[in-house]
Amino acid sequence: MYNILIRLENGGLWKRAGWSKTIKITLSEFSKIILINLYMKNSLKRGFTLIELLVVIAIIGILSSVVLASLNTARSKGADAAIKSNLNNLRAQAELVYDTTNSYATVCADPNVDRAVRAAAAAQGGTANLTGTAASSATVTSCQNDATRWAVTAPLKSATTLNFCVDSTGKATTTLTVLAASTFACP
Repeated sequence: MYNILIRLENGGLWKRAGWSKTIKITLSEFSKIILINLYMKNSLKRGFTLIELLVVIAIIGILSSVVLASLNTARSKGADAAIKSNLNNLRAQAELVYDTTNSYATVCADPNVDRAVRAAAAAQGGTANLTGTAASSATVTSCQNDATRWAVTAPLKSATTLNFCVDSTGKATTTLTVLAASTFACP
């Protein structure tokens, strides 16, 4: 046992100035009292400073801008995949039209081809031209056909200078050029 002088404290103010009392406690009890006292004082001072909060907000802002930029790139690539998928599926439909009519003259007028061309145009955010002979452009997906051949080209969303083209020869390619009027083969 040790004789230790203890002063009572209440919220940082002495109950009585200079009041003290000597009690007998063990060293382990004294250390427990000190630890509890330290814990109570520190628990009242918890919180974040304004600088810490501003730093966290800045970090969250930077991370969110990186995520949003990546998300937009992924959306564009997804739209390009949809365009390519629609046009590649269109080749099989064009062959079904040929098997039925023994001609490619009605390929662009076929309802299933029409849906595929319009879906590709919608994925790109442009319009569809199904007249059979008109040229495509940077925003127009074009279907061109005559009795012996056909070709469809659509601009890609991720790179406005690139187009995806499929034709009756089985060619499916990404190209820099659009189909000119009455052109029935991919460049």
